[in-house]
Amino acid sequence: MSSEELFNEAQRLLPGGVSSPVRAIKPYPFYVKSAQGSRIVDIDGNEYIDYCMGYGPLILGHAHPAIKMAVIGQLDKGWLYGTPIEQEVALAKEIARYYKSIEMVRFVNTGTEATMSAIRIARGFTERNKIIKIEGGFHGAHDAVLVKAGSGAATMGMPSSLGVPPEFTKHTLQAPFNNIGALSQVIDKFKEDVAAIIMEPVMGNVGPILPEDGYLQEVRALTKERDILLIFDEVITGFRLTVGGAQEYYNVTPDITTLGKILGGGLPIGAVGGRREIMEYVSPAGKVYQAGTFNGNPVSLTAGLATIEVLRSENVHEKLNDAGDSLRTQLRDLVTDKGLDYAVAGIGSMFKIFFGGEVRNYQGALKCDKDGYEQFFHRMHKDGVFLPPSQFETNFLSYAHTQEDIKRTIDAYEVNLS
Repeated sequence: MSSEELFNEAQRLLPGGVSSPVRAIKPYPFYVKSAQGSRIVDIDGNEYIDYCMGYGPLILGHAHPAIKMAVIGQLDKGWLYGTPIEQEVALAKEIARYYKSIEMVRFVNTGTEATMSAIRIARGFTERNKIIKIEGGFHGAHDAVLVKAGSGAATMGMPSSLGVPPEFTKHTLQAPFNNIGALSQVIDKFKEDVAAIIMEPVMGNVGPILPEDGYLQEVRALTKERDILLIFDEVITGFRLTVGGAQEYYNVTPDITTLGKILGGGLPIGAVGGRREIMEYVSPAGKVYQAGTFNGNPVSLTAGLATIEVLRSENVHEKLNDAGDSLRTQLRDLVTDKGLDYAVAGIGSMFKIFFGGEVRNYQGALKCDKDGYEQFFHRMHKDGVFLPPSQFETNFLSYAHTQEDIKRTIDAYEVNLS
């Protein structure tokens, strides 16, 4: 059966024919049969160099042998116990080793669960109701953060999805990224009831968009001054920029951190962690309830431990970030040579071309040529390079990408950029 035939059948069985909206590629998505290293192969027999990498988790590439063998070993022992296991203590130690913001951690199953729990913990700890999120920041698909972006300071949150009552988002405020003045205004207006700011230190779902020099340090200073908790959503950047994430890279320590994606080595996982005095509010130690049948799943924890060991033992980040720097430099040269008013963005192994000028926040990203990018995506896909289908997603390099992969990719950009 072809991808087109499968999609026709899927539309009768799945909403929109897919299990997540970003996969709804027009006119129909391609269905993957297998993946190895930097490549994926669809059921129609086409092979692609993959820069989605599962939207971030696969920093070592597809089907890395160390993770595969670790998972097989765990499967031989069983894959769900409903009891504490040694691996959750071992992985918690690794997280605390690399994230000085984290003294205690609760394992969950997704980034969405992690951010949802982080917000609940912050509210429980501070006994305040309101949170501030950065415009365009994505923190999962739960009610408190499914909020339309506003256009100025102190914007009250309105639901961006049917099924979310306005009462659920009235406590979600917004401020633009890279604008400490606007953030300060929001805090001043609602300072008596702001529990926390939740933010991606590098915005990953509209870009990537990097923090300007000193911005994260200013946010940290402001939250300390106003006695507000700072939550870093490092579901994307955790273990990506360095083993210790963006907070290590930028030397800024939040109060609460959420992790996911790479932490599970490509298997479902999430985690929320922070200072001991905060995390001891979580049940059963405290009165902030959080629970889950699959929390601390043995297979995901095992994959995560194997991933961290490879990252550490093979000096992955230095090599991978150097490759990212080289790739972005070549893309900038291409954009300049072609005389295009596009911006190449990224950091470490994250990269993207904005079909517009330099972007410093969500409102700037909205001005990009989304239709032009979509047409470009299809041209690259036809040439055997799989990029995220939306202008508002990040491309990811993996440790499995070779110099030949990158050369082929640059050649495809040169042909298809216009």
